[in-house]
Amino acid sequence: QVHVAQSGGGSVQNGGNLTLSCVVSGSTSVANCVAWFRQVPGEAREGVAAIYSLTGTPVYADSVLDRFHISQDKDKNMVSLQMKDLRPEDTAIYYCARSRPGNCNYWTTQSVYPWWGQGTQVTVSS
Repeated sequence: QVHVAQSGGGSVQNGGNLTLSCVVSGSTSVANCVAWFRQVPGEAREGVAAIYSLTGTPVYADSVLDRFHISQDKDKNMVSLQMKDLRPEDTAIYYCARSRPGNCNYWTTQSVYPWWGQGTQVTVSS
């Protein structure tokens, strides 16, 4: 049974930094995609960043490129999302998700991910 547990998040002012972490347990797969999504109430959930576990190759949404950094610690089964220069439009609930075995070619497609974290609020005030 795969389980995704998130931590981090909170409230910061415009230009601040936060880090989110995600620990995936119960899986022996070494090649999969772990992604971060975010959702504002009333809007569609959008992909923010993802990392291919086998190679550590990251991908990012244009809106967060050069501000967010996704990384993994294989020993801890952890994926982290470092968020810098946060803006009010980054305010959302952030979710970590793990795909079935495979790459990140379709990383923004939610149906690729059977396992999701509980979500964590990120609030950026102006």
